[in-house]
Amino acid sequence: MGLSVRLKKKVNGFSLNVAWEIGDELAVLFGYSGSGKSMTMKMITGLMSPDEGIVRSDSKTYFDSAAGIDTPPQARTFGYVFQDLALFPHMTVMKNILFGAPAVPKHEKLSRAQEMIEAFKLIGLENRYPSEISGGQKQRVAFARALIRHPEVLLLDEPFSSLDNPLRIEMRRFLQEVKKRFSIPVVLVTHDFDEAAFLAQKIIVYSHGNVAQVGSLEQVIDQPASHEVQMLVNVKMT
Repeated sequence: MGLSVRLKKKVNGFSLNVAWEIGDELAVLFGYSGSGKSMTMKMITGLMSPDEGIVRSDSKTYFDSAAGIDTPPQARTFGYVFQDLALFPHMTVMKNILFGAPAVPKHEKLSRAQEMIEAFKLIGLENRYPSEISGGQKQRVAFARALIRHPEVLLLDEPFSSLDNPLRIEMRRFLQEVKKRFSIPVVLVTHDFDEAAFLAQKIIVYSHGNVAQVGSLEQVIDQPASHEVQMLVNVKMT
């Protein structure tokens, strides 16, 4: 399993030009806010259209500007957790989770939802609303909704950024458990180097709309590809 991305986009004076690929690993898109990380995620999921490029998994091409392929977002088999989680306040925990699998037959959808409820320790919360559960529980609901469709890749756009430090540390460990349990590629966006260092099996460093370096944590720290990468890592480590 894996994901290959090559994307170009110009919008409002900002130019994105990135290319990278990952295997069955937890990869982190790391860099300052505004460097193009979240834009990349939106184009992978189809929420934003690239000017040109390719988005391809091991089994399917979702976008190819040269071939005229542009799969609609609802038909792309990616799980996506938004920065603000995007839970529906008028829906119960169960209905929020079920919303993540619109194309799955009803009987199978209910079975999968129950599987997610158990996997993410949400038993007893099925009929509560987002306003009635804790921050950590909301995170788990968002992950359950993203994974109920059995995605090829799990995409996470700074899902822990609004959490206080103790809960953020807890959710990092939780993400490691999710990666191990579901055994799918994960792409996490963050500008927090501690988070990147704790989680990443591969770090993809973004700078001003470009990929400045791809490598392991040790490579990025010990063998920075440029002075800019060195400064970025050093600033985050101090």
